[in-house]
Amino acid sequence: MSGPGLGIDAGGTSTRWALAAADGTILAEGELAGLSALQMGSSDGRASVQASFAALAASVLVHGQPHTVRAGLTGFGGDGAQLRQWLAAPLGLPPEAVVLSSDIEIAYLASFAPGEGYLVYAGTGSIGAFIDADGVFQRAGGRGVILDDGGGGFWIAREALRHIWRNEDEEPGRWRASPMAQAVFAQIGGDDWALSRQFMYGQERGAVGRLALAVAASADADPVAAAILMEAGRELARLARALTARFGARPVALAGRAATLHPLIVNTMRSELPDALSLTQTTACAHHAAARLAATAVVPVQAGTQVRSAASN
Repeated sequence: MSGPGLGIDAGGTSTRWALAAADGTILAEGELAGLSALQMGSSDGRASVQASFAALAASVLVHGQPHTVRAGLTGFGGDGAQLRQWLAAPLGLPPEAVVLSSDIEIAYLASFAPGEGYLVYAGTGSIGAFIDADGVFQRAGGRGVILDDGGGGFWIAREALRHIWRNEDEEPGRWRASPMAQAVFAQIGGDDWALSRQFMYGQERGAVGRLALAVAASADADPVAAAILMEAGRELARLARALTARFGARPVALAGRAATLHPLIVNTMRSELPDALSLTQTTACAHHAAARLAATAVVPVQAGTQVRSAASN
């Protein structure tokens, strides 16, 4: 075994990578545009993923060639032969050197050993995750932004725009009196409905999720924005309660960039959970955890092998 391990955490908003030495030291890291395994459903999406992997490899190889790769991808469902090939080739590695899983499995392992606790993750989407002692991946939520993903960045953005445009239905121009609407329209580029429509329906979900930044920035001045963020906290608490009801009380870790948008989110989540249930907001970096797993070639949980979905049992 020679060379560092490469860890990748690919989500809808951004893709982060890190190189780690065998002793766990992070040697280099970087960030690129988001990508998702869900893009494999179209020819344009597949071309975009392949190009993203090539760009990532070019960034990594400046710092050294990894000997193995551990990558977590949003939307990964277990069939990764093409993805492994596209990632391995520009790195000069055989596909067997690449281990793929969902990004949430990587994020879980950044906080807990299997069976130890529950992860609630709020990024572009949201999910509650538990990898039990037998390596079975259990979920609450994480059904996608069209169906649910309450409390995630896309959900926050959608709730804000829904509120703004319902107000405009009743009283055109009302947005001018709303700090949240002003911030949202400033990020979108204007107050015309055509701009909002294009924003919501014409781009990737990660780009939509970034609108949550405008909602959070206006929360101290706008009670509607504050209420949306508090509701996001309640949605995330629901995920933790669902897992606790099914598998018993364990510590809960809250992770993901959307969870850090404003203290209202985590504070509301904490208030919605039983006092006896430990809640920690973690800033553990999933791409660092993935790199350390790759560096030692120890992969305690592998998608499609040791990790089994409860739905497939």
